[in-house]
Amino acid sequence: MRVNSNSKARTRAAVGLTVAALAAGATAGAGPAAAQPKAAPAPAPAADCSAAYRIEQKLSSGTTWRMCWRYDGKAGLVLENISYQPKGEPKQIKVLNSARLGQIHVPYDDGSVEYDDLTGFDFAQGLMNLAPGECPGGTIKTVKVPDSWNEDPNVKGVCTTTRSRGHAYRMQGDTANKVFQADGKDLLVYTVNQVGWYEYMTEWRFQDDGTITMNVGATGSLSWDDYDAGDGRGWPIGKGASAKATSHSHNAFWRLDFALDGSTKNAVEQYDSTVTAPTRGQRAPTTKTTRTKVTKELAGDSKNYRWWRVVSATGKNKDGHARSYEIVPGSTTKYPGRSYTKHDVYVTQYNKCELFASHNPGNCGPGAGKSVDKWVNGQTLTHPVVWTNIGFHHIARDEDQQPMPVHWQGFSIVPRDVTAMNPLTPAELAWQNGHWQPRR
Repeated sequence: MRVNSNSKARTRAAVGLTVAALAAGATAGAGPAAAQPKAAPAPAPAADCSAAYRIEQKLSSGTTWRMCWRYDGKAGLVLENISYQPKGEPKQIKVLNSARLGQIHVPYDDGSVEYDDLTGFDFAQGLMNLAPGECPGGTIKTVKVPDSWNEDPNVKGVCTTTRSRGHAYRMQGDTANKVFQADGKDLLVYTVNQVGWYEYMTEWRFQDDGTITMNVGATGSLSWDDYDAGDGRGWPIGKGASAKATSHSHNAFWRLDFALDGSTKNAVEQYDSTVTAPTRGQRAPTTKTTRTKVTKELAGDSKNYRWWRVVSATGKNKDGHARSYEIVPGSTTKYPGRSYTKHDVYVTQYNKCELFASHNPGNCGPGAGKSVDKWVNGQTLTHPVVWTNIGFHHIARDEDQQPMPVHWQGFSIVPRDVTAMNPLTPAELAWQNGHWQPRR
């Protein structure tokens, strides 16, 4: 819930988020990447940004992530020129031109209000100062907030640190006394932005296996001003049933501009599998998977046994397979109330003014429309941009006070054939690529 829409007076006091709450933003998905034999490391290419806006982290498992950051007056934190270099790869592998939030759309169940927090409710200006304890072992970067309403626009608001995510893998070896096991490591980049009563934690997790996970966590406070759901749709908070908190949705959009291996000429593919009951003589059902090349702009819906990937036009791994990233949606409740929230994944042809999934402020030309669904109009994809929509229907509960526990929504992009083996493979197993047989 949020403060009354007529009041925008807020303070930028340090938020009291705990390390435990930060750790609660578990990754929305994980998947296999790959590893290579050891090779002499090549020098990193010149950075695309100055040192103050550069993020470079070599994780203890040997993977290095590099990127630039900037702060947008509406989108907040924007990450650019994102590349991944697992151990054994002689050079970094570019993944994304840019990654940013595309909107947080918040409609209320009683139809009284709806908000577009990025373009209409000063999301970026609500950047919060972070205390050192909220970024343990890391660095807090200072942001000059555009159009800040504070006397001092400089906010210590971007945390970069590392996290352990638990098991990266575990495998019993050929002999009973050998277990291969390792913990996974992540680079975590995050901000906290206050919008009304809410505080949004926007986090980006860059895993040592090449996975990138994007999460938005909503915390802060329920608004006492909204305990007035007279239409019966709300949930009673506190003693008795007289004070009802208004239920609402959070529809979070992300915008990803892919540039695998440094090229924007990526291909998009959709995979669908069909399971057929066993026929006579078969012992089990059969499953057939088909590929559909997505050559035109797409408004896609998640279905059972359906997934998408973005494929490099130029790069292959050491097995000769085209590098790609698979889109792995997290848990979602799709909101049917607006045309732009009716689909889970959009793929649009790049247009520099198409930046926000709804109420886009840019003038993208006659008849272009102000939302992502209007931009899917049959153009051929030569430079695809991927938009994901992850929804959460928030029906408040007693436990949401006080403060409100973080509730997360997000998704991952997972490397598929980016490297020839798991990039975390121990050297002892590096020979087991493809159709191998036990050594004698």
